[in-house]
Amino acid sequence: MVDPDPADGGDPSESDPVVAAIFDAVAATAPEIRAALPGRRVESGTDNPSGESVLAGDLYADELLADALTAVDGVGSFVSEERETAVDAGGAVGEGAYAVAIDPLDGSSNLRSNNAMGTVVGVYDAPLPATGRDLVAAGYVLYGPITTMIVADEEGVREEVVERESNGSGSRSVVEDDLTLPDDPLVYGFGGRVPDWPADFTAFAREIEDELKLRYGGAMVGDVNQVLTYGGLFAYPALVDAPEGKLRLSFEANPIAYIVERAGGAATDGDTDILDVEPEGVHDRVPLYVGNEGLVKRLEDALADG
Repeated sequence: MVDPDPADGGDPSESDPVVAAIFDAVAATAPEIRAALPGRRVESGTDNPSGESVLAGDLYADELLADALTAVDGVGSFVSEERETAVDAGGAVGEGAYAVAIDPLDGSSNLRSNNAMGTVVGVYDAPLPATGRDLVAAGYVLYGPITTMIVADEEGVREEVVERESNGSGSRSVVEDDLTLPDDPLVYGFGGRVPDWPADFTAFAREIEDELKLRYGGAMVGDVNQVLTYGGLFAYPALVDAPEGKLRLSFEANPIAYIVERAGGAATDGDTDILDVEPEGVHDRVPLYVGNEGLVKRLEDALADG
């Protein structure tokens, strides 16, 4: 494999052609998803399988991605945060075909306030529910001032820019072909209401806020992207009234953990590496703590002592 030269805007070159086709398909839909958001900031009138109200933008992104990804040769099933069951794409997952798990519009509650959102992708070599050890690749699109995509696979982690072509589709080019967390962490972002944090996590947070700068925008992809860029720690902790946390293991926690670990960081549910968490169902939730390895270890120690 020849690595692209980011200074020359090189093309992505995943070693697995199916993985490459999956992320090409995600990039192709990104401009259309982004362009459609202004008219889809209203409630759809439906709930997702986790019982959350769904915006019109969530459903639109889900439909576009389902159509694009189930058309990829080598995708056996499409599994979405917005759907109760998987869409059969015609291949045997784990026997030459992959399951693609999608959070179509992470942070969609930010639509009304016009803040960052994204799309999260996990490519599994096993039918879902599966552990993060069955991931062969993961990534996310960030709809920020620039549309970027982070892709992690066996080759490492890359940052790409997604640009709209004349036909309305999106294409991607590499701007950083070996993305790793900086050694000196600068930022943190913790989700949930502070009064709902357990006492041990609250005590840890008080220490961290004296050391790092707060960067929290309410969309996991945006907050994690800050950590990948500047180093630090992102957490959506277990809460007093929701000890399982908020984030979905299959669609959010596993893909993000895979990316951060491939970038030299660590990921935990407070006790166990996220990628080792055994799911019971596709829509299981889990606490998530990701970032520089030293910070994640300190957090685990703090929760164990608490």
